[in-house]
Amino acid sequence: MPNPTAAMLVIGDEILSGRTRDSNMHYLAQELTKIGVSLTEVRMVVDDTDAIVDAVNALRAQYDTVVTSGGIGPTHDDITADAIAQAFGAHIDIRDDARALLAAHYERQGSEFNAARQRMARIPDGATLIDNPVSIAPGFTMENVHVMAGVPSVFQAMVASVLPHITGGAPLLSQSLRINRGEGDIAGPLGDLAAAFPDLSIGSYPFVRDGVFGANIVIRGTDAGQVDAAMTRLAGLFPGDCA
Repeated sequence: MPNPTAAMLVIGDEILSGRTRDSNMHYLAQELTKIGVSLTEVRMVVDDTDAIVDAVNALRAQYDTVVTSGGIGPTHDDITADAIAQAFGAHIDIRDDARALLAAHYERQGSEFNAARQRMARIPDGATLIDNPVSIAPGFTMENVHVMAGVPSVFQAMVASVLPHITGGAPLLSQSLRINRGEGDIAGPLGDLAAAFPDLSIGSYPFVRDGVFGANIVIRGTDAGQVDAAMTRLAGLFPGDCA
């Protein structure tokens, strides 16, 4: 059976404007790989309700798991929670359990639990809270959609909270080999190798180093024996050019 699939939706004007570099996708891909879930698609959308609703509904229908990042803070442009509620046709308002978490947190800090901070307690009906040990404000899960913060440290903490509840498959194994020849030289034999091992993913990632053209060949799969066999055959194709 193929591994379960996942998609990620990155939300925020600051990402698409280039002001903020997204690191959450890289982290999520690594963590999902460990539990045998294939991150198959990543989309980025601006802070626009219709865009978020359309993307969420498309992704949740196609993939086993969807993870969103961004847009659940206290400011006016944090509209993700309301968009998710709209996507599911659910009512949304300040929820008592989320409100209690935040009220206690700001009381400990000696800070006012003002209207802006209370916005982070707005949770759609039927959602399950995602624990946030970093800054307390929770994310939430609606069916197969996990809604998380965009701040990397908080996102990573929320991923850790959710991963035990995601059904995984066989962990993806990976081996790589550097070949000091250009892709034009290796493309034919590499294509034959890929055809001989259809259950594996074989990728070629070119580089130029000190004027020498080469490629890092990465072989991925869930069967250790197949990965080893493909790597052994690959090394035999280019004797003297491998590192």
